[in-house]
Amino acid sequence: MTNILTTHDLNGLRQVLAAHPERANEGIPYDDVNTTQAHPLHRICDGVFSGDYTDAEAIELAKLFLEYGAHVDGNGLMEKQDSPLVAAASLHADQVAILYLENGATIDHPGCFGGTALHWAAWCGRPAVVRRLIQAGAEINTRCLDFKATPLFWAVHGLKRNENANVPDYTECVHLLLQAGADQTIPNGEGKTVADLLTEDDRELKDALR
Repeated sequence: MTNILTTHDLNGLRQVLAAHPERANEGIPYDDVNTTQAHPLHRICDGVFSGDYTDAEAIELAKLFLEYGAHVDGNGLMEKQDSPLVAAASLHADQVAILYLENGATIDHPGCFGGTALHWAAWCGRPAVVRRLIQAGAEINTRCLDFKATPLFWAVHGLKRNENANVPDYTECVHLLLQAGADQTIPNGEGKTVADLLTEDDRELKDALR
């Protein structure tokens, strides 16, 4: 199954799933070295992030799995383990994330570090996903489990930590969160607020946060 995903072999995948529909929910290893298994809808997002195929091509794979009974939330939600939606939000699989939302994915599940899909989309500077999550009713001011930080804090922190950040995308994420009611005064677990992350050079962000 790993090779079929990596090569984006839709015909091969359809043949496998038609013969064995139970495999639509069967764990798949990352590769031959990292044999940790994850749900197919999660592994599709890994393929986008690693460049095996595009986000648009991933949609075709995901739709096939869903057609044959893949559970949009994977094989059960476990706290601090990524659901397929959290995986999509954190692995730059924007169109896949939106597909999962359209198929009823649980919105506010706390995945890695206890961050929801909104936390991760904000951290990665993915405004299209942030927008759709907000439209779907994602909790705006929820704090992640490990750092006790909001999606807005994650967005600003992600921008500051990512040397190759697309500043306009991150700025749009910040604007979207603020427009949806994000509270910039909520501190993280260390008592820091968004304002504490900014320097004199962050004029655009400071303007947005006024």
